[in-house]
Amino acid sequence: MREKTTVRRKLRPAPVRPAGWWFDALLLAGFVAITALLAAGHLLALDLAVSEWAFAHVPAPLYWTARAFNLLGQGGGLLLPLSGGLAVAVAWRRRTVRPFLLVGGAFLITTLTIGPLKLWTDRAAPTASVKEPFLPLDQAVRIFHHQLPPDAYSMSYPSGHVANAIVWYGVIALLLAALTGDRLPVGLYRLVRYAPPAILLVTTTYLNFHWLTDGLAALLLGLLLDRALHRVPWDDLPLPGRLRNWGEPFTRQP
Repeated sequence: MREKTTVRRKLRPAPVRPAGWWFDALLLAGFVAITALLAAGHLLALDLAVSEWAFAHVPAPLYWTARAFNLLGQGGGLLLPLSGGLAVAVAWRRRTVRPFLLVGGAFLITTLTIGPLKLWTDRAAPTASVKEPFLPLDQAVRIFHHQLPPDAYSMSYPSGHVANAIVWYGVIALLLAALTGDRLPVGLYRLVRYAPPAILLVTTTYLNFHWLTDGLAALLLGLLLDRALHRVPWDDLPLPGRLRNWGEPFTRQP
């Protein structure tokens, strides 16, 4: 049995790729730029053109295929239960509570950022033009539209499906790698990590659940949150009391 050490390692941010903070600054600048351009009335024509094309091209097979793939972004119905289940499996296999710290961190970082941004930007979804409150598209597309009717869905920007998928599928990929003893093929790791967000960007736009810029902004925001989450040294965080007996490391990315 390995002897436990009482020496506590100094906490340092875990490495991310690409390394450095310059990429984080680029992602943040991109998100701010898209938001500012939309607020100034730019990019709205692009959103309208993509939305109108999608409304005009909805053959049943393609529509239902997109609806099926869009289920990949169901937070409470898929992402959180799947992440929680994997965390339990990894915790039992590695004798550690640390996977729950990762899942809790993901829940916290997404809850404190994506939801408040949606409330602040106050943008209707494209479908608000075809169902209650039946807004004209040129009204629904506006951002910071604080005069929307009370019954309007006004939480379209940024896309929660896309941003959450980047964070949660990153967590799922990391837990799968830990569960397989770090023998998960790199190709499969990357497929789990990156394919669902890309699929959701396409499907939420095609189904008119979100404007194109909702998804693009969410892509930048999600990558920024994902990098922040993966910078946390989960294996080295100090644990209280008896939890230290269940504090083995578990993270090792391909």
